Amino acid sequence: MIQTTPILVAFICLASAVSADDTALERIIVTATRMEMPVDQALSSVIVIDREQIERSLAADVAELLRFHAGLELGRNGGPGQTTSLFIRGTESNHTLVMIDGVEVNPGTLGAAALQNISPRLIERIEIVKGPRSSLYGSEAIGGVINIITRDTQGFEARAGGGRYNTREASLSTGMAGALGSVSTSLSQLNSDGFPTRTEAGLPDRGYDNRSLGLNASTTLGKADLSFRHWQSSGNTEYLDFLLNPVDQDYLNQASALSVAGQPTKLWKTTLTLSDITDDIEQQQSADFAKTERLTLDWQNDVAVGDRHNVVTGVYLAREKTRAESFGTGFNEETDVNAIYLEDYIDFAPGQLLLAARYSDHDSFGDKTTWNIEYGHRFANGWRATTAIGTGFRAPDASDRFGFGGNPGLRSEESRNIELGVDRRYGENHLIRFSLFQTDIDDLIEYVFDPLTFAGGNLNVAETRIKGIDAGYRWSSPRWQLGISALLQDPEDTQTGMELARRARRSLTVNALRNFENHSVGLDLLATSERRDSPFSDTINAGYLLANLNAQWQLSETWSVQGRIENLFDRHYETAANFRSAGRGLYVSARYRLQ
Repeated sequence: MIQTTPILVAFICLASAVSADDTALERIIVTATRMEMPVDQALSSVIVIDREQIERSLAADVAELLRFHAGLELGRNGGPGQTTSLFIRGTESNHTLVMIDGVEVNPGTLGAAALQNISPRLIERIEIVKGPRSSLYGSEAIGGVINIITRDTQGFEARAGGGRYNTREASLSTGMAGALGSVSTSLSQLNSDGFPTRTEAGLPDRGYDNRSLGLNASTTLGKADLSFRHWQSSGNTEYLDFLLNPVDQDYLNQASALSVAGQPTKLWKTTLTLSDITDDIEQQQSADFAKTERLTLDWQNDVAVGDRHNVVTGVYLAREKTRAESFGTGFNEETDVNAIYLEDYIDFAPGQLLLAARYSDHDSFGDKTTWNIEYGHRFANGWRATTAIGTGFRAPDASDRFGFGGNPGLRSEESRNIELGVDRRYGENHLIRFSLFQTDIDDLIEYVFDPLTFAGGNLNVAETRIKGIDAGYRWSSPRWQLGISALLQDPEDTQTGMELARRARRSLTVNALRNFENHSVGLDLLATSERRDSPFSDTINAGYLLANLNAQWQLSETWSVQGRIENLFDRHYETAANFRSAGRGLYVSARYRLQ
């Protein structure tokens, strides 16, 4: 077991000795409140991963980007393309709402989004909001929300590279803007032979192929701004089934959105967005499949009531079609969701208040009202205190209701969250934050069975409580960037008193970057303690220390070379029992960019 507390103290002492500089830390976000605001004004806990961080990481998928931030825990069933679960602050893997350009991509069959299939080459930035956001986004937003914003490239960029496990990748991004509007497209291809997903000896490598496409276009017609965004990922994943037989599946994930925005008055902006998503998995060695199609209409209105008072209100309509077949059990269901939402944000200077509520009428269980109340107060010496309380819910998905052990009478899972925080900005370049949080979740859905006959079904029976401390430090200058974050938590099943599976009590991440005249060197560290592997066994996954080293050389105005050493210390670790993780490997990439 790794003891992270001494490491945290050492790094905080180091960070406190760093001098100030002139580089501002401010960034603009949209996810926390559905409206643009500087990240340091957000009353909730927010993480932003920008394009610079994405590029230097050489990450193969978005999950590799998320894991180096404390409070975002991953469980992966093997190598590239394998099923990946994300746990935000100890909540369940299906308690995170994932959006691409503001469009939910969580499937209606399995609940959790396929993070392993989202290519970083198409991403401009990622905004992560910790804590419930059902009051703005509805179901699944219990642990938090991840909004992935795709690239809107201007100019031309091409990249090619590869590394261990016979990994090969190439990407192309291009775009242009003019008087009529702008258009851009991004393409990427990744192929890897992978490695045996399980730890048993003599098993074959399991490969992965991914083809991704992003398209963004915008124009103005009269007084209306039109924009269209499309993202898709398709390919093939090889894996091992329950009996360790080599099998594979084809997949398709895609999301499209057409938005029309206008400003009827100086104080009122209105946006109508029509979106469509598809999540499709087809097994090759059997007739099993799972498919979700969802069509949504979101009408959002932003009203400015003076310079410091903003109101957001809207209507959300969705029709979801799910079909699946698994081990002889199948379903074909259609679900309607209708909702209205309202948010009121007031800047009292030095106080800020956010009130938000959403009423959802859901086919699977009925209606639900969720809400958030947040307040922050900034003091003259740079300190700010915040408090937030809110509720969230997850509607039972189609597999919960009609799959193996299905129960059409299931209720929604419900959460209550409270968070108290303080932060302080030193000058323009240093930021310290500290928060206490507690999340209670009731009516969790579990498969309950008779140990003699194994007959059973899904029931709303489980309850959990997660208490924790979330802390961080950030410093930025022209030469240095340093981020440190730590999470201490107690994720508990309140009925059994046992620790929740695959959630560590302690984790620490460090992200450091040193810029030189024509090159840069970065180091990402993750230290995590041991954790239970499953609620059905006593297996303990050991704690581990993971380090990635990356570097970039700017050879000319247009050419650059990047490199990454994955798992620098060649640690053997498991995020899921008996499933391998990547060993030490070198990955290199060459990039040509013309603005």
